[in-house]
Amino acid sequence: MTIFQALLLFVAGFLSGAVNAIAGGGTFLTFGAMTLSGLPPIVANATSSIVQFPGYVTSALAYAKEIRADRRNAVLLGVISAVGGLAGALLLLSLSNPSFRAMVPWLLIAATAIFAAGPLLKPRARSDEHRIGPFGVASQMATSVYGGFFGAGMGIMMLAVLGLATGGSYHRLNALKNFISIVIALIAILVFAAGGVVSWLHAVIMVPGAALGGYSGVWAARRVPQAVIRAIVVAVGLLLAAYYFFTG
Repeated sequence: MTIFQALLLFVAGFLSGAVNAIAGGGTFLTFGAMTLSGLPPIVANATSSIVQFPGYVTSALAYAKEIRADRRNAVLLGVISAVGGLAGALLLLSLSNPSFRAMVPWLLIAATAIFAAGPLLKPRARSDEHRIGPFGVASQMATSVYGGFFGAGMGIMMLAVLGLATGGSYHRLNALKNFISIVIALIAILVFAAGGVVSWLHAVIMVPGAALGGYSGVWAARRVPQAVIRAIVVAVGLLLAAYYFFTG
């Protein structure tokens, strides 16, 4: 690895943390930077999960009170998501790099579309909480499989699914989403590490950048309109998708 590549990875980690703090979508930056630096797509995807993980933990800690108050749903959804995340991560490991590489542009387009539609998918604040039914279980299972497999746009998908599955206020749903994201990411990281598809060197370079970016993102969030950041992330997603289409 050259010094320039290491610097690129650190900057990508920093921007990923900042973007996640403002509007989400940091996975586009970490995955793109690692593949452009020469990592195979499966390794880049797996390593990106590690880079994003600290942000999930700090977000969940901010909602610790809400998670404890809703522990029954958190445990149930956590179990469902652990199974789904395990299935998604194992599915990724079952593929060859060329097979996954062929899927990447389509996955990026789908994730970009989900991210762009985020404001429309954001559940409205309401108080009609209800028990999780079969539809909610199936929807969360599908979302967690996707999260373990690829993960970009997972948080937006989960907020929409949880709004339908359990109802409640936005902060309640966001607290559950943050907790479940930890579960899915942790299961995926364990599977990827056991499967030997993690580049720990890339992770060590990018994680400090992501941590600094997350802290800086709070400052930027007060000054940069979220719509501007969202437009930049969508543009990055589309450019990456085009790159993989035309270089495939």
